[in-house]
Amino acid sequence: MALTLAALVSCVSQSPDPRGTFGHGTLVLKADDGPVRLSVRIAASAEAQRQGLMGESTLPESAGMAFVHDEPSSAPFWMKDTTIPLSVAFWNSHHVIVDMLDMSPCTSDPCPLYRSSSPYLGAVEVNRGFFERHGVRIGDAVELNTFGSL
Repeated sequence: MALTLAALVSCVSQSPDPRGTFGHGTLVLKADDGPVRLSVRIAASAEAQRQGLMGESTLPESAGMAFVHDEPSSAPFWMKDTTIPLSVAFWNSHHVIVDMLDMSPCTSDPCPLYRSSSPYLGAVEVNRGFFERHGVRIGDAVELNTFGSL
């Protein structure tokens, strides 16, 4: 399954996830200064999307977590039990980034909700500041290539 979207590229281990709920792939963000590649774990199921990066203590610089939906979504993100400051980019059905937000760690309730200003088909979480450091902006195209089935 390949999605062409404004993308990021990051490096994540290609070994099977111990929980068995995540796919793996490469996300490419087509920034003005050239493509930005990320190795991503892919959360396509509701269970994987609820888990996200919860409980993780580090995220490699060129890695991320991609969240994909079959249809456009307006579901919010939250950072419950996530200790890594993150940035998130949301892309639409035209594979274009429509919104980007910074999210702060949260270890106690209630945790804030982070919402895209537009419906989105996918989103990618990366270390906070990654998009800025790599010149990724709203309007950039995204391409997601998966390894195996989701």
